[in-house]
Amino acid sequence: MLDLEVVPERSLGCDNWEFILGMHFSQAVAIIQSQVGIIKGVQVLYSDTTPLNVDIIINLPQDGIRLIFDPVQQRLKAIEVFNMKLVKLKYYGLPFNSPEVVPSIEEIEHSFGATHPGVYDAAKQLFALHFRGLSFYFPVDSKLQPGYAHGLGSLHFPSGASPIVSKMALYCGGSVAESRPPPLPLSCYNQQLYLESATVLRNSAGTRGLRLQLYTEGSPRALEPRKQCLTREVIFGDSCQDVASNLGAPSRVFFKSEDKMKIHSPSAHRRVQSKRSDFFFNYFTLGIDILFDARTQRAKKIILHTNYPGHYNFNMYHRCEFNLQLAPDKVTEDTPLDSPVSVSAYCKWDTISARLAPAERPVVLHRAGSTNTANVFGSTFCYGYQDIIFEVMPNNYIASVTLYNPCPYSESAYAIGSNASSVSNSTRNLLQDGGGGGGGSKPINNIRISA
Repeated sequence: MLDLEVVPERSLGCDNWEFILGMHFSQAVAIIQSQVGIIKGVQVLYSDTTPLNVDIIINLPQDGIRLIFDPVQQRLKAIEVFNMKLVKLKYYGLPFNSPEVVPSIEEIEHSFGATHPGVYDAAKQLFALHFRGLSFYFPVDSKLQPGYAHGLGSLHFPSGASPIVSKMALYCGGSVAESRPPPLPLSCYNQQLYLESATVLRNSAGTRGLRLQLYTEGSPRALEPRKQCLTREVIFGDSCQDVASNLGAPSRVFFKSEDKMKIHSPSAHRRVQSKRSDFFFNYFTLGIDILFDARTQRAKKIILHTNYPGHYNFNMYHRCEFNLQLAPDKVTEDTPLDSPVSVSAYCKWDTISARLAPAERPVVLHRAGSTNTANVFGSTFCYGYQDIIFEVMPNNYIASVTLYNPCPYSESAYAIGSNASSVSNSTRNLLQDGGGGGGGSKPINNIRISA
């Protein structure tokens, strides 16, 4: 049985770990995976059709705990203890819920002090006792409802029939209904770099690169840690040293051992296998992969991940909050021709394709690991447009956006500072380097996922 400390409006945890309000979904999963054998029977619940409208939930049925994440920001916004008998709880080191301590109304008032009168929910026959960032729910017999006048404490119960807490909610704000995830706590930064927003840089020749608005923990020389904001750019043709200088060391370096898309390139059967492999810099907390050419070691592809539940790569990356502006190819009734097509992580493909002219026939992409070929999430569809590939999920949301330098420079061109570039409209050429992205991590393991 877990023995956890409750910190209202902040966290639920123990000496070794804690679930902190505002932490990212992947950080909570990392805690659960570190407690294999202690935390069991984990479920991940989400909406497959409307992933932005329904909360993402990590359910721990054997421990009576539910972690609720905002579907857009994917950060922890509330913690529920829905079965008080499966967990020990304490406040400032003093237990208020355990096999020896029954969480009655008197025990709650003794542990947490006075608060406003309880609120009765007639439909659920529950009284709720609210503190700042913390609520307790008591089931009350409907026969006692008429006697309710000045709060929960004013009710008269038969001897030994004082109401017992059936559920506890921990959140940030004045009420559970209005709770929103706070900003990522400094204690969750873990000396990593995080993405505020990413702007795709384009000119008349095509995509140039990315401008990133970043934040991280400030200098440790300060008396208290604080958030530090940075602006960095990654441009096609940057060396791996340039990128590492701008963004820091990658979370992982992934070498491409095979290229499953080379069959789509011209004369693929004539190609001799190279002794050197292209390699990715995986930046998981930025939601970005950068592919470098094996020969020149220059950036030639950037992949932006949206981290939707129901995708094979879910939980590998944080969501990349990108903005991509494209000139429209078609006129629609509600938008003028001169209005750009704005693409973000929250757009649906049918809305985008209604104003663009992408490749009509997509390439079907079935992701699978090298050792485990099972993919319960199914295939995705890759549509080529200019120097971009959109990977689209069956629910019509974008899983990733791949930005290409379709005509990589030669080493001699770099030496003389050439800046020439051309844009290819051929999906076949775009895909020959692989449109799926680098896999440096693994999806959630040993966790049951339910849509």
